[in-house]
Amino acid sequence: MSLRYQINLRILFSSLCILLLGSSIAIWQARDAVNKEIDSSINLAVQLITFGFSQASQTPFNETEWLPMFNSLNQTRHLSIQLKEPSGRTIGFAHKNPQTNNDEQPPQWFINLVGADYPKVEHQITRFTGEQITLLIQANPLDEITEVWQESLGFFSSIFLLTLFTFLAVNLAFNKALKSIAVIVDALKVIETGQYRQKLPDFSIQEYDSIAKAINHMTGELNASQQENRALTQHTLAIQEEERQRLSQELHDELGQSLTAIKVMAVTAGRSQAGAMGTRPTDAIIDICDHLMTVVRSMMHQLHPLVLTELGLKATMEDLLNHWSLRNPELKLTIDCPDEVDSLEQNITIQIFRIVQECLTNIVRHAQASQATISLEIDHQKALRLQVTDDGLGCAVDQVKTGFGLLGMKERINSLGGEFTIQTQPQQGMSIIATIPLP
Repeated sequence: MSLRYQINLRILFSSLCILLLGSSIAIWQARDAVNKEIDSSINLAVQLITFGFSQASQTPFNETEWLPMFNSLNQTRHLSIQLKEPSGRTIGFAHKNPQTNNDEQPPQWFINLVGADYPKVEHQITRFTGEQITLLIQANPLDEITEVWQESLGFFSSIFLLTLFTFLAVNLAFNKALKSIAVIVDALKVIETGQYRQKLPDFSIQEYDSIAKAINHMTGELNASQQENRALTQHTLAIQEEERQRLSQELHDELGQSLTAIKVMAVTAGRSQAGAMGTRPTDAIIDICDHLMTVVRSMMHQLHPLVLTELGLKATMEDLLNHWSLRNPELKLTIDCPDEVDSLEQNITIQIFRIVQECLTNIVRHAQASQATISLEIDHQKALRLQVTDDGLGCAVDQVKTGFGLLGMKERINSLGGEFTIQTQPQQGMSIIATIPLP
């Protein structure tokens, strides 16, 4: 259901409620007004007729001439006045005012709602001759109901015009807003296809302009993330190709040459005596095999540390720090790692190992630090927290270079559903904090 349809529907519902309430009030007031008008007309007629007959004792008075004139007054148009003589004969007087046209007459249902059952009023009066006659007054409120009907039609017409004006005003007011929504929706459909450079224009309505600025900021961030991911992917592919090339070169230079030398020595050993060559071929073969084992272990460690699978994360981290301490004796490395980390999933342990490996590489290359601390802990909320802190140069947070090392660490943490933050100040070192939820 569209916004325009909902608004129009609610305006219509509100107008109907107002119409029903107003109609109820109007009918109640009309009924009350008709009753009061009838009562006042009857009282006025009785008082005037009584006063007229009271003067008959002093002045001769002919009611057949006076009452028709009285009955023609506008104030008595709601009444039917008759005289009943003692003999039982009834004298009636027709109203001289023009009757209501059938076209102007209100519908019967309105007459039934507004009108009431008005009883015939009887009043005893005395003629100038001393004879008692009965005055009969019957209410006929059709004229008054017709006036009320005309007023009600005016009220209903006002409600209708007000509702129509409200519809037009609301639609005109919302037309521009709905056009802005259409522009935003169309832009979001374009953004959905991955075109994050799509920008929304400025809007004159403050709320829509705030939404547009928020969407533009979001698309800017998405576009930057997309560019970073593309650059990271290209860098990863380049590193992968470089690693394959290096491994191919290692295999060719080390294994190829060593295996060729072993083959030559084995052939020579089969043709000559043991002491003829100065050194025994078997000793040379043993030395070459030891060298090959060293090369193979180094390559295997670079590809994947077997100790991580065999002994767990804690032992691997300690072995890694020992390796870096031997290569960098000027850097003091400490680690705080509980035994519980050995029970973590393999996917988490390998990512933690690579992140620490990258952190140590950055510290040695850029930080110029004298000491670094690695802390691993599992809190009560089932989350793993890694913090690598050094006392190196540091820098302002907004000046941290988003190199491929930091991007790689951030992507590793994001792939695990964690959070990655950097805390640093100039000349106060740097802390890299990663929080990873545990299943």
